Amino acid sequence: MKSKTRTPFLRSTITGLPPGRVRPLALALSCVLLTACATVGPGYREPPPVDVGSGWTLPLASESQSADLSQWWSVLDDPVLDRLMATALAQNLDLRQAAARIDEARALRDRVAGDRLPTVGAGASVNRRRQSENGPLPVGAIPGLDATQTIYDAGFDAAWEADLFGAKRRALEGASARLQATEAEAQGVRMRIVAEVARTWFTAVGARYELHAQQATLDTLQQTFELVRLRHALGDASAADVEAAYAQWTAVNALIPDIQARQRAAVLSLGVLLGAPPERELALLDGPLTPSTLRALPVGERADMLRRRPDVLVAERRLAASSADIGVATAELFPKLSIGVGGGFQALSTGDWFDASSSRFSILPLISWRLFDGGRVRAEIQAREAAERQAALAYEQAVLTALSDAERALGDYHGGLDTLRRRGMALDAARTSYGHAKARYAAGDTALVELLAAQRSLHETDTAAVRAHTSAAMQLVALYKALGGGWEAPAAPARSTNSAPTPGRGPTVPAPSHFQAPDSTQGDHHASQRWKY
Repeated sequence: MKSKTRTPFLRSTITGLPPGRVRPLALALSCVLLTACATVGPGYREPPPVDVGSGWTLPLASESQSADLSQWWSVLDDPVLDRLMATALAQNLDLRQAAARIDEARALRDRVAGDRLPTVGAGASVNRRRQSENGPLPVGAIPGLDATQTIYDAGFDAAWEADLFGAKRRALEGASARLQATEAEAQGVRMRIVAEVARTWFTAVGARYELHAQQATLDTLQQTFELVRLRHALGDASAADVEAAYAQWTAVNALIPDIQARQRAAVLSLGVLLGAPPERELALLDGPLTPSTLRALPVGERADMLRRRPDVLVAERRLAASSADIGVATAELFPKLSIGVGGGFQALSTGDWFDASSSRFSILPLISWRLFDGGRVRAEIQAREAAERQAALAYEQAVLTALSDAERALGDYHGGLDTLRRRGMALDAARTSYGHAKARYAAGDTALVELLAAQRSLHETDTAAVRAHTSAAMQLVALYKALGGGWEAPAAPARSTNSAPTPGRGPTVPAPSHFQAPDSTQGDHHASQRWKY
């Protein structure tokens, strides 16, 4: 038996190839170098400029810096709200679903990235077979060839489609842009959950203070009713006066269940927002509810708002993905190069399995080109171009909607503060009137029914002021949401804002503070106002 020299597989299959087999391999490798030569389709361009106007329309005071709105609720000095926000951001089910959607989009992007790399498979087999001696191959007539054979085979197969015209590169660009859009959508969900938690909490607090005010009014009406009944018994009041007093008491008494139900519903909603059963926060119904401190809000420039708004960022990233889709469709007009490589060892005996003479190798470059397809590729390109135009218009719509939301929220909050200031003036007047009535009654110059009437007017004004403060708090939440507050905005300017805003400082929206009677020296509604009930 002649001696056999065992050599490494790569050396035997690559360096040991005859010149006739090396040339096709060199040609295929040269074609691979073309992959970085061309990328068809339009490169992504910034969205067309959108006219964002010359600045905010309301003549509000300005601040030299923009506010950090990522955790805007922390400036309200409300520990209960801080706890609710922290729990919601950690456990809210909508946020967890959004995180799962990000993981899905990232996996899809990674799958597209994997398409640019070769696919390699390895395998080994042992095949025991017997061939027919009467078949097309004359097994019996060939000396030394046994009809029964055992074939031992081990090797690998690799395939790769060269990205000659950038189709895979464009597909990766589109998948990356869609991943970024999904991340921005998740931030939009976060912003919405933050606003919902704050709005629900302010509803619960406002209902609690409104309930206290209505119960105080009910107590006053009860005293008035008892007094009128006593005067009727003495002949100083008519039966109609008694019925009128009772009607007032029953009208206010009918409001109590609705306020209690509103407060309970708000607390139950908090439980769900926190990713827990609805009854989780029912203890808040019995505990003390401290009203939040509402502070001044530096709004900043319009461009700052557009950089923060997740819906604008989503629209811009979807436009980038649509642009990349055009390149993917355009690449179908050009040739494709695929390369298949296979190798391994095959023998009829285990002793010869991995011998150099048992090696096998193949390389198959394949060029394909769709010369005629009935116009399907060009129709697909036109469809992708139309989708890009739609995405550009959707981006412009998102910018204008963001401006509209912010302007409307600014106007609503500004009007809410003005209403709150006027309610404060009315409350001051009611307190003064009640003080005079109380002094006259103590001096014997007025009847008790007049004192109770002044007290009832004070409680009603108190209730109206509570509602005004709750409404202003809701409008503040809406303003934060419209400005894109509640998440960490990108530090670098995004490509979603192209028109340069008017240089200058953004407006600052003032906000009232605690529930406390305003100081009579504070006539300017831009000053901090404190209310207490």
